This record gives sequence, C-alpha cells and structure tokens, in this order.
Amino acid sequence: MNPVTRITSRTAVLVDENIDTDRIIPARFLTTTTREGLGQRCFNDWRYLADGSDNPEFPLNRPEAKGCAILVAGRNFGCGSSREHAPWALLDYGIKAVLCSEIADIFRNNALKNGLVAIVLTADENRWLLAHPGIELTVDVAGQFIALPDGTRMHFTLEPFARHCLLEGVDQLGYLLQRSDAITRYEHQEHAA
Repeated sequence: MNPVTRITSRTAVLVDENIDTDRIIPARFLTTTTREGLGQRCFNDWRYLADGSDNPEFPLNRPEAKGCAILVAGRNFGCGSSREHAPWALLDYGIKAVLCSEIADIFRNNALKNGLVAIVLTADENRWLLAHPGIELTVDVAGQFIALPDGTRMHFTLEPFARHCLLEGVDQLGYLLQRSDAITRYEHQEHAA
C-alpha cells in the first residue's frame, strides 16, 4: 500500500442512493483473492449492456468522468454485505476517495484498511458536491479537509488509527510489522520476569 496524503482530482458523481456492495462488485466475481482485475468488473451490471458494450447511461462511462479519482455518491453508499472486494474493485478501477453523507460502517472500515479514503460529509456538503460534478477537489488526509476550487474547505474526521495507516501506507499487519522489534523486546521482558 502506498501512503495516501493528498488526492487531487475531478469528481465523478453517482447520485443514486443505497448503492450496495453487490452493485459495486457483483457476487459472481468474488472468486478471486487478489485485487488485480476487479476494476474491470466494478459496477459491472450497471456499467455494461447485455451485449458487453458500455452502457452510455452509466455516469462513469461518460467522457467527463474518465480519469476521475474522487467519487461523490448518494446517501448510504456501500450498504449490503461485507466484502473487501468492493473497495478493491473501486481502487483497481481508479477511484481513490469516496465522498458521501452516509457510508455503511463495514464498507468504510474495509475501504480505509485497504487505502480507499471513505469520507462522510454533512448532507448539505454532499448535496452541493452532487450538484457540481466534475469539479477539481483536493482531499487532504493529513489536514482532514477537502479543498474546493474557490479555496473553501470542507472538514472531515477519520478514525486516528485509520488516518495513521493511510498516511504511512500500511495496513494493520504492516503496522504491527513496523513494531516487531518493540514486540520482541516486550516478549523477552515478559518471559524474563
């Protein structure tokens, strides 16, 4: 995992509410234990037509959404079943941050553990962003704010441990491995006593 300190990108917008994890990555694609290639199946049933061609009605298929790394979504994003594949698919697709007024807790925890910045905004802030697709934002993880084009800031809070892991570019195991010397010293002290 690479450190995530700042993300600057135009926004792509999905105004739909209650986008569940099965809509993000359908269950039939959960047969893999690796992240690579899941981006091709991200929003699969919404993104493609029955013949496999791009659905021109899907917002992320529109030219103005190409290359956007910040996704603004309608309320209750990531609801449904718990699956790490959902944040993996979004990351592999190129999404680095999800902004929403309500994000399912399990999805948010999975996202943050895997380097996908999942930010809960106020309902008013989220409505404003949904109404202004394609604007360039900077998500500052260290400062815990989103900078709008006019310099206005929207502040957010991340759980301190998740924020630390994002800034350091480590997951929970990486965090423990960074402290292996201290853990070994502690274990030797316990057995010596």
